[in-house]
Amino acid sequence: MTGFSWWASYRPCSLRLQCNNMKNYGNAIKNWPDDEKPREKLLKYGEHTLSDTELLAILLRTGMKGESAVDIARKILQKFGNFRNMSHISITKWKEIKGLGDTKLCQIKAAIEIGRRFAETEMKQEKPKVSKPEDAVCFIMPRMRDLKREVFKVLMLDSKNRITGIEEIEDGTVNQANPIIREIFHKAVENFAASVICAHNHPSGDPEPSREDREFTKNLVKAGEILNIKVLDHIIIGDNRYYSFADHGLMEGAD
Repeated sequence: MTGFSWWASYRPCSLRLQCNNMKNYGNAIKNWPDDEKPREKLLKYGEHTLSDTELLAILLRTGMKGESAVDIARKILQKFGNFRNMSHISITKWKEIKGLGDTKLCQIKAAIEIGRRFAETEMKQEKPKVSKPEDAVCFIMPRMRDLKREVFKVLMLDSKNRITGIEEIEDGTVNQANPIIREIFHKAVENFAASVICAHNHPSGDPEPSREDREFTKNLVKAGEILNIKVLDHIIIGDNRYYSFADHGLMEGAD
């Protein structure tokens, strides 16, 4: 899943190293040597040289009385573990961290979302080829596994099974099958798609299909046959797990 899990790909922060850096300089970052100040270090050596703590501290910009931005960043990482976890933590949990107001929280959330969109755009430009369900899963899993509401996405493919676009069906659930099916094929025609792969998430984390999921897939395949746009798969995304109707042999006629 290279290219998607950008927030998990930074090298782990060393809390011990961070503490050692502070031991002689006090809490205020302005008192640190330039080579150890996060912003100065980034400009001189590059962002790849910074720890997770330092990257987060740059987003926070300022600390609070008695604690630097690095101190607050360290507390955030100790509480949530990594950037991926931060992306789906409730606002209530964030509010438990002293020194973290709405502005800082918005900056963190925006940065994580920028990274997700960058990865998705990069993949679109590369037009990856889908030869098996796992290829599609690699493309959509990072964006869908942590969502707290059900979202429906459609991958558009050309005649060589390369992804040419991705569309999100607004406010769509399989319980509203007919409106979704119309919208799916409307988008497919607009994008000149030769085939499509449909996907939605289960916020519960369990990708096992419901009765509604199975019935929806049958109707989806039938509509594709009428319009001569092949539905290659319907994938349900859970928490780092997925269910592929194609893998289970349920796409040909969706019997």
